Amino acid sequence: MDKVIYIEHATKDLLFQELKEPYYFILLIGEDASFSLDFNEYRCRGKSLLFLSPYQLLKWNGNATSIESTLRFHGDFYCIEYHKMEVACNGILFNNIYESPLVSVPPVVYQEIKSTFEKILSLDISDNSCDLPLAKTYLQLILALSSREKQIQISERTLSLQKEQVADFRAVLENHFIGSRSVSFYASHYGLSVDVFSKKIKRHFNKSPSVLIQERLILEAKKLLHLTYKNIKEIATELRFEDEFYFSRYFKKQVGLSPKAFREQVGISIVAK
Repeated sequence: MDKVIYIEHATKDLLFQELKEPYYFILLIGEDASFSLDFNEYRCRGKSLLFLSPYQLLKWNGNATSIESTLRFHGDFYCIEYHKMEVACNGILFNNIYESPLVSVPPVVYQEIKSTFEKILSLDISDNSCDLPLAKTYLQLILALSSREKQIQISERTLSLQKEQVADFRAVLENHFIGSRSVSFYASHYGLSVDVFSKKIKRHFNKSPSVLIQERLILEAKKLLHLTYKNIKEIATELRFEDEFYFSRYFKKQVGLSPKAFREQVGISIVAK
């Protein structure tokens, strides 16, 4: 495995068209850009940060020259679940299927984060280096600044949409995604036709309900693979797949690799039970 934390400035070699790796990524985007993440389309305006979780598929639309720098880190270096009391970023910046992976930031915050990137870049981050704790502190600062901005944006969006009929769909899906995977189940919960319900969800979350149901199931599978010692068969049973082989095929189709390979590459968290 490569370095557990790594920063790279934008170069011709970095101007990738596709990215899918077992790391968490933070991308500094200096200008307008468009891309797809797990086949969902996004656009950003001005200075923004983009957050990726392991094995999310990023495809850049056109030239990726808007990327100024990228930071990647492995969960073995910094476990976002272990540090959740210090910096609340899991489910906010990472592993949040309900919100955009982008965080728009004021120029002063962008510059501070960019400067912190530079500080990490100046450190010796080789194995057993005494600079690694400092790199972790700088990473926490980046996550804390970004999380603060993201939570402000989430609060503003929640207030603006709270009168929508399907505004509580997130809570409904969280309660039922394992046992109920059909769009019609959720449409009937709101007394709507599937077509009307789907349009409302698409407008509210920028994703169809079927995509959200699928993404929530995969997110739970990833959590169980990373945050528990349960074997593949136990995870398949907990998620109500008919057997571990069907679960493995389903997971590989959505993520691009088997549950076993995902666990081997991403690792099992230090908080795993």
